Amino acid sequence: MHDHAIRWRNVQWLFTDVDDTLTWKGELPWQTLKAMADLREAGIHVVPVTGACAGWGDHMINAWPVDTVISENGGVILWQENGQRFTKINHAAHQQQAALLDWVNRLLQRYPARALAADQSYRLCEVAIDIGQHTPRASADEINALLDELHGQGVNATASSIHINAWLGNHSKRHAAQEWLDRYSVTGKQTQQRAAFIGDSPNDSEMFAHFPLSVGVANISSHLPTLATVPTWITDAPGGFGFAEFAHHWLSVLSNPQAMSTR
Repeated sequence: MHDHAIRWRNVQWLFTDVDDTLTWKGELPWQTLKAMADLREAGIHVVPVTGACAGWGDHMINAWPVDTVISENGGVILWQENGQRFTKINHAAHQQQAALLDWVNRLLQRYPARALAADQSYRLCEVAIDIGQHTPRASADEINALLDELHGQGVNATASSIHINAWLGNHSKRHAAQEWLDRYSVTGKQTQQRAAFIGDSPNDSEMFAHFPLSVGVANISSHLPTLATVPTWITDAPGGFGFAEFAHHWLSVLSNPQAMSTR
């Protein structure tokens, strides 16, 4: 960021993961909420793009200083525009959710330490398996075994820091984020210049690859050896505290790029 202050000054869109990127240890620090508000005040569109359920997306769009939320890995998009509220649901994924849920329930009978995510009833397009939020932390071998089972059935599945998210359909965080940028004619090279991403886990690798201006909060460090694409900058602090650290540096770039570029 210090070496490329001018590039950061052109960014208007920040896509951000939620769990363990905006939050930390299951809570949303006040520093994170203030950072989002400060970025919005500076004209930056902060867009949570997450595997979190549509129910959480509804909370975010109503209570957080954001105008758009991409939830369920792109299956549900919520936004506010001209005083109106809109929701877009991937209806194909929604229609296939019940059958997928039935299959996952049968799968979990062979994994007694696992359970559906506590917020499953608030999901419209996905099925989520708890791998450490309210259940004992799953080992890497167990996570990989579950992912292999899901992928073997032709199911899209990714592991975050707390859930395995599974869905049927061709949507993803990356596709949904770019679709949203397309809506504002931000395409091709403009995407690299006007949008950035911040995340924390292996399932963010595709987003790091799509957005060259990318940031990882400190807790991503343990995952770096397994990431196909690593973020270009990593914060010192973890989770939401790292997000606030990043926002502070970025706002310093916006207000005084020379001071940052010479540090």
